[in-house]
This record gives sequence, C-alpha cells and structure tokens, in this order.
Amino acid sequence: MVTATQSASEAELSRCTRRATDQGLCAALDSKRRSSTACHFEEALRKKIVGQDEAVQALVDLYQVFCAGLHSPGRPVGNLLFLGPTGSGKTRIVEAAAEILFGDSRAVIKVDCAEFQHSHEIAKLIGSPPGYLGHRETHPLITQEALAASHRDELKLSFLLFDEIEKASDALWQLLLGMLDKATLTLGDNRRVDLSQTVIFLTSNLGSGQIADLMYGSMGFIQPKATTGLDEKVERTVVEAARRKFSPEFMNRLDKLVVFHPLQREELEEVLEIELRQVQKRVLDSTTRPFSFRITSEGRQFLLEEGTDQRYGARHLKRAIERYIVHPIARLVATEQVGQGDALVLDRQRGEEALVFLRDTEKRSSGPKFDFALLDAGQLMTVEARV
Repeated sequence: MVTATQSASEAELSRCTRRATDQGLCAALDSKRRSSTACHFEEALRKKIVGQDEAVQALVDLYQVFCAGLHSPGRPVGNLLFLGPTGSGKTRIVEAAAEILFGDSRAVIKVDCAEFQHSHEIAKLIGSPPGYLGHRETHPLITQEALAASHRDELKLSFLLFDEIEKASDALWQLLLGMLDKATLTLGDNRRVDLSQTVIFLTSNLGSGQIADLMYGSMGFIQPKATTGLDEKVERTVVEAARRKFSPEFMNRLDKLVVFHPLQREELEEVLEIELRQVQKRVLDSTTRPFSFRITSEGRQFLLEEGTDQRYGARHLKRAIERYIVHPIARLVATEQVGQGDALVLDRQRGEEALVFLRDTEKRSSGPKFDFALLDAGQLMTVEARV
C-alpha cells in the first residue's frame, strides 16, 4: 500500500531529477542501447532467420542479460517455448544461434521427444539406476560434460533443445518441471547436472491443423497480414492450444512463449537466397573442382513455385532446392562436366518442370567460339554461337 507521504516523496524526487537533468548536473542513460556483442549477435542472427522478429528479439535479450551476469541464480538462463507451424524456423533459430555463438550449429543437445513417448525410455536420457539391467551400457544424453562441450573461455553457455515437446511421456514431463524450475537434473547414478548456465528451448507444433484451416484457399502463398490479420489469428490459435495441452505448473515455469508465424512470399524469397548461398558454400567446400553458379530470376520463380506449400513452410523449399539444384549439380560433378573455376548459369527450362544448366565458355582460347555449353546429367551438348 502506497501512502500519501510516499507519493509526495516520489513526486519531489522526480521534479529534482528533471531539474538536475535540465541543468546538466546529471546525465540521462539510454536503457535501450545494446552492447556491441549483442548487436553483432542480433545482426548475424537476422541474416540467418527470416520473418521471426519476436523470436530473434527474445534470444538477443537473453544473451544480453547473460553477458551482463544478471540472469536469475539457481534457474536456467532462460526457458523458451517456441510454438508455430512446421517449417517456420523453430529448430533452425536454435541451430543458427549455436553456429554464431559456438561456431557449430550442432553444438546443441537435442532431445527428440518423439523418442520418449514411453516412461521406460527415460533411461536413454538420464541413464539406468545401479542394479538395473543395462546399467553400465546406458549412457545418459544430458551430462555435465556434454553441456560444457560448447563452453569457451569468453562464453560459458549451453543450449538444450526439447523438440516436439507435446509428444513427451509423463516421466519426461516430471523431469522437465524440475529442470525448468531448479536448473538441476539427477541422473540414474545420482550424479547431479547443473543447468544454471543453460538456455532450455522447447518446440511444439500444436495448432498446426487449425493454422492450415486458416490459410486454406490462399493459392500457394498466404495473404498479406494487413488484409487477413493472419498473424493475430495464428498467435491466438497456438496459444489456446498450448494452454489446453500443457499444465499450469509447466506454463508458469516458462520465461517466454514465442509464436512463429507462417512465412509470406517475400520472406520465402529471402529464405531462398540464404539457402542458395548455403548450396554455393557446399560446392566450394566439398568438391575437388570448386565452381560458382548463379540463378536467373525465372529460375528463382520456378523454385518458389515448386517449393511453396503452406503446410510445410520453408522445409518444402529446401526439398525443392535439393531436387532441382543439388542433385543435378552432383551428377554434373560426378560425370566431370564442370571444372575448377567454371561459372554456371541456372535458368528455367521451357516446357518442363526443371532447370537448365549452362556453362559460360566464351573465354576459351582455341577452337570454335561458344557462348554457353548446355550441361546435362547424362551428356554434354554445345550450342555454337552465331557470329
């Protein structure tokens, strides 16, 4: 209860503060400004994650609090529940953050909850107690050593991901309640695992069926937010589904619930650019004869048409890239149709659901001059230029 005297004192303090600031006797601080490390983390994360600003903001805020040493003692650094349709980037953002902070996207302890739908399978996670059959052969997935594997001198932080949490067994739920609240896990051999330097991520596809109904009839791409209010409907749908599925004890232990929204066309175009850069990196790193490629606007349009399915999000686009770019390039490399330093152009093949692969050969020094060589997985054809 605030008394009149307290209110008057606070008002007087406020007036004095404003007066001192106006006279230059004290400086106003900017509490919204981020450190350079947090800014670099946010910038790198936004280059990898498209269309999920709330999720990026949540991770950057947690990272800033951890770097300042102000995270709650005796609890995990953060407990985040990611909700949304499949293919919207829930797992990808954790892997991207690990790649930025630890240098490896696999520096995450990932627990696929679909593997723990029965109570006896919990032994794969924490190990079997002494005296049980297979005690010495069962190695727990979550250990202090596994968490510390990603630690560096300047950043002692770990990521723990529980994927598709709605599929977990009751035994796993009981473990989770203690982990989220007290930041400790007791293994089968009574060793304790400290999770106070760990961010715990949980993902769920709850409400995906209802989201598909909301998006029905959008002809491949979802409609603009301003005209449909789709994001608000999606958020309301998945939050209601989560509250029906999860107990109040569980929801009360979460620091933040983040809703991932379906990707719009312009966002899928950004995802396409990111994935194409990843394919180019794979070509440069993995082949003995590195070469470059670029894709025309019509080729990009073809990939977007073939790789867009509102039920599967960005995952369907990745499958289209594998089918129409990676697999043909692999055949071209295997049949030695491309050489070191070649520059390929990928264009849409007229009348067929495929891309055509062209090699620029105008720099050849001898023989007939060619503008392009048309590459095929089975044979090499050349098209003579008209002079």
